[in-house]
Amino acid sequence: MSQVLREVDERAQLAGTNKFELLVFRLGKDQQLNSRELFGINVFKVREALVMPKITPMPGAPEHVIGVANIRGQIIPVIDLPTVVGCRADGLNILLVTEYERSVQGFAVEEVEEIVRLEWSRVLSAEGAAVGGLITSLARLDEDEETARLALVLDVEHILRQVLPSRFKTGDELVQQHIVSIPQGAVILYADDSGVARNQIEKTLRSLGLPFIGTKTGKEAWDRLQQLAHDAKAAGIHLRDKVAMVLTDLEMPEMDGFTLTRRIKEHEALREIPVVIHSSLSGTANESHAHSVGADGYVAKFLPDDLARAVAKAIQPN
Repeated sequence: MSQVLREVDERAQLAGTNKFELLVFRLGKDQQLNSRELFGINVFKVREALVMPKITPMPGAPEHVIGVANIRGQIIPVIDLPTVVGCRADGLNILLVTEYERSVQGFAVEEVEEIVRLEWSRVLSAEGAAVGGLITSLARLDEDEETARLALVLDVEHILRQVLPSRFKTGDELVQQHIVSIPQGAVILYADDSGVARNQIEKTLRSLGLPFIGTKTGKEAWDRLQQLAHDAKAAGIHLRDKVAMVLTDLEMPEMDGFTLTRRIKEHEALREIPVVIHSSLSGTANESHAHSVGADGYVAKFLPDDLARAVAKAIQPN
């Protein structure tokens, strides 16, 4: 466990390399398939991994919340992750303390296996294959494609909104009025691998009256951008009249948001397009790195008015 904690502390060193570290753990036996699968979440979301502390039950707690824990003076809810995904654990032995959308909570798991350093290219979207939307992607943990172990990468956004709706389903509506205009015929291109996040983004952009194109990975966004640039050139129009800005998540299969941003800003035809990074991975380190790869803005998920202000500032900086 001490080795796992040391590796967690080193996670920030991979930002912008199109690599990341996946914390791999087990949740017990699947009650339908009778198998013991590997699961994972990006280490960036994990503050620390602890031997299970004392849990205090809370009357009336939401389903799957087994109580609260006192972690260094902070009281956090503890989610029974095996029951969320339909597994039966032999014991809840490890607590993963996670931070997401300015909120801290714990996931109780059976055991932590390892931390694996991966290229995002070894992570494939699982959308449409995972029942209930709990899995965003499949990570190939080993080099050999035929024999590689697979880890199911959890959609933390979806899980938290399902289990803790009072924390994560409030504030989905714009409170303030925002006036944002883009050229007639232009769109905002966004990239996010989470279905929950895509729904939120689209709801906000519709409220602002802004047309958009949605993509699910950084690579898909990159390919679409190149096609839009080709179309603009063929039509003899300015690229900004076709793409007003790019909004990108950080964690995505195939290509992460840092890499997507850097490629856009290094590309002669695309560099003029404003790029805003929109991520649950809040913190000054991520914001600093976002600016170092050329991002025009960074906004933490998910407050619609914050997103609207970031979009307006990127499109109309003055």
